[in-house]
Amino acid sequence: MINKYYTVKPIGSDEITIQKSRFIGYVKRVETEEAAQDFIKEIKKKHHDANHNCSAYMIGEHDTIQKANDDGEPSGTAGVPILEVLKKKELKDTVVVITRYFGGIKLGAGGLIRAYSSTTSQAINSTGIVVRKLMKEMIVTSDYTLLGKLENTLRNSPYILENIDYLENVVLTIAVENEQEDTFVNWLIDLTSDQVSIKAGTTKYIDQDV
Repeated sequence: MINKYYTVKPIGSDEITIQKSRFIGYVKRVETEEAAQDFIKEIKKKHHDANHNCSAYMIGEHDTIQKANDDGEPSGTAGVPILEVLKKKELKDTVVVITRYFGGIKLGAGGLIRAYSSTTSQAINSTGIVVRKLMKEMIVTSDYTLLGKLENTLRNSPYILENIDYLENVVLTIAVENEQEDTFVNWLIDLTSDQVSIKAGTTKYIDQDV
């Protein structure tokens, strides 16, 4: 598992009009090629009356699955430009479908490439990009007298305070970037004069806005 990667928020869309043609961009986070294909089919069904539903996706930790489809547009003018935007933005596990309703004015190859690229970028920006960081949950048990100091300091630190359980002692769940656990433990021992109990929890990806 890589320590961090960029992807999109779960789902979003946007549209632009160029020379009377409507270009509607749909964006979704997917983790399998089957999910990407299902999303493309869903948009095609929704816009069955459109002239084109062009698409591209990039899936996998090392971008092992990359596909582009022009859906009737001149070869290389739609699917590949969409895919190139995904590559340029370094987005993993992302599928984009661009629906086009032809407005009667031909754009030419260069115009189509710019239109599909622009729509992809705008739809992605509207959806939002996140960085997914591999993080370790650290479970910290403390006396209530330290809670105020711990909470205030953690909220102004690079660590993420995920949860506080008010039990016999207070239990804080804190997300720490992968491979930074030792640094965190030493920091917390110094902060509390070694008056807390610390144990490691699960490892998972956490989304942070870019």
